[in-house]
Amino acid sequence: MIGLSDETAPPPPPLSRAPQLAAKAFAEGGWIQDGLSLEHRPGQERMANAVAAALRDDAPLLFEAGTGIGKSLAYLVPGIIHATDCGRQMIVSTHTISLQEQIEKKDLPLCRRLFEATPELARYAGFVSTVLVGKSNYLCTSRLSHALAERASLFDDAGYAELQRIAAWADSTPSGLRHDLQPPPNPDVWDLVNADSSSCSRRNCDCERCFYQRARARVRSAQVIVVNHALLFSLISAGGARAEGSEAPGVLFPGDFVVLDEAHTVPEVAEESFGLALSSFGIERMLKHLYNPRTQRGLLKRRADAEFRQRVMDVLDASGQFFSFLSGTMLAERPVVRLRAEGIAEPLLSGPLAALERSVAKIADALEDGRERDELLEQKGRIRSIRAGVDEWLGLSDEGHVYWAERGGRRQTIVTLRSAPVDVAPELERCLFGAGVCVVCTSATLALSGEMAPFAARIGAPRARSEISVSPFDFERNMRVFVAADIPLPAGPEARSSIEALADYVGYCCSRVRGGSLVLFTSYRDLQAVSALVEPQLRSLGRPFLAQGGDVSRNELTHRMRELGNAVLFGTDSFWTGVDVPGDALSQVIIARLPFSPPTHPIAEAKAELIRDRGGDPFGELTLPEALIKFRQGVGRLIRTQSDRGLITVLDSRVLAKSYGRMFLEGLPKREFTRLTRATRDQAFRPFT
Repeated sequence: MIGLSDETAPPPPPLSRAPQLAAKAFAEGGWIQDGLSLEHRPGQERMANAVAAALRDDAPLLFEAGTGIGKSLAYLVPGIIHATDCGRQMIVSTHTISLQEQIEKKDLPLCRRLFEATPELARYAGFVSTVLVGKSNYLCTSRLSHALAERASLFDDAGYAELQRIAAWADSTPSGLRHDLQPPPNPDVWDLVNADSSSCSRRNCDCERCFYQRARARVRSAQVIVVNHALLFSLISAGGARAEGSEAPGVLFPGDFVVLDEAHTVPEVAEESFGLALSSFGIERMLKHLYNPRTQRGLLKRRADAEFRQRVMDVLDASGQFFSFLSGTMLAERPVVRLRAEGIAEPLLSGPLAALERSVAKIADALEDGRERDELLEQKGRIRSIRAGVDEWLGLSDEGHVYWAERGGRRQTIVTLRSAPVDVAPELERCLFGAGVCVVCTSATLALSGEMAPFAARIGAPRARSEISVSPFDFERNMRVFVAADIPLPAGPEARSSIEALADYVGYCCSRVRGGSLVLFTSYRDLQAVSALVEPQLRSLGRPFLAQGGDVSRNELTHRMRELGNAVLFGTDSFWTGVDVPGDALSQVIIARLPFSPPTHPIAEAKAELIRDRGGDPFGELTLPEALIKFRQGVGRLIRTQSDRGLITVLDSRVLAKSYGRMFLEGLPKREFTRLTRATRDQAFRPFT
């Protein structure tokens, strides 16, 4: 029998000094003030101490940090200390690119300055950080070399010219990241040279030359790894820390710990990641990547015999019939339709996909171990995943998921099969809060009427510690709130007059504010309708007009708003959160409609049914709480710094007419507001001068 002894017992975990050092760094007169000349913020101190304690105990923490708290430093400083002391990795996940860039380019360098300026913290100044992006964003030099060698099989003249452009760029780019190549690469060519393939591996690639393998090496040595929520949950869905057989606690890597900033978006992102998304476009593209019957090119041109070519054409034909049937029946009248019963369509894809999978496996089995065989085995796995996904969708296989189809694309011809968990909390509890390591969730908007329990239940962390620190900004002095009382309700017979009234108020309010205005809508249809009426008026006044919906990204629109200084920006869903335009360039936020999600979307329907089955009220437990959080996010776009000031103008009279309206008004950082009507607004509407 093998006994236990001191010699065989594992050593105790390294001691983290994060609680003691964070307390000294963030205290009044402490190292933050001394080393960085930053003001003492009591809320920041409170948050840093709470994060340090959660790290020490490997416990979950939910922390609502109002705008201006300085939450990034409050979790980065103790997190870096803890990671260094304990030899662990800190994962910082954000929802928006702008916050990711702020952490990478501003906050982490600030931490390094603090450590360098403070003798007691000097040992932490050498911390290593990196930004982790998806494999498909990196160029793989071995796949590039193969594509150049096989150019006749893979590309026509235009494709080969694009490949040569990528090859020339590869000689000068330090990162090999797609977004550094301008103009952006052709997607079909990039698919053949990016790192999103099992053939891009340490076995097949030169780790000194392959951009993705170099990035992986940086990740392995980093104390701080910055990701976005979509990638985080995609990696978790693929197995996370246990993907390579590790039984150690951890979310992405053994022994790591996680901070989720902008955590109010976590449930929505997790639903996307833990569900199904198979599009007609994606399936066709995957097949033509293998072999394109029209161009007679593709990954397997050299090895494609008549039988294989027929297998590809069979799947293409079956896919065309299957998705055309769904488009002409299920999606004939509406672009999003829930699947409620099996048998909506014949399983036309199952047999042809199985035959193609066997053909690819046969070709792969005839090859020696190496890059080409690895690539083919991965394609075989993708074909199997598509087949399994279509079968799952047709069979409504997971009782905990809701299934639907949607039509999209510029010409509304792409059909996508979708699913999502109805209640994502158990999945998050299992793979995130049940991972055995500290997980910190923070945002300016987590609580509902001062209570954190609803959010904790929604993300599967009912036993997590929770705290709230309110914003230190002087909203009473620097914010004015106006509510229009005479705009018709947005539904029913008054809908058209409601749009006209909206446009009238938007034009009025924007023309009387010198700085920029952000106008937030809940539907693109309303945005377009109001734009058509207001844009000519703004143009005549010389006001720059920006609107979501064209080819310009959200980040670029936000950048233009900062640069122009007096622009009017119309935005929908994604503009309610993460937009950061300090100063006069954003002097007014106009809430066109209260941000209620459409109750007819399949996910909302399924959630409402689940709540009703439990004896609850879907509006009170789901629709209203989600709208209140989003409303607070929208309002939070206005005051971004201590010196900012401006107006919040609410153009939805339901805040006055409905009983739930008071909850929206209570969610404002300033409770006093002024009613507006078209008869009184000339006297009542008072911008800052």
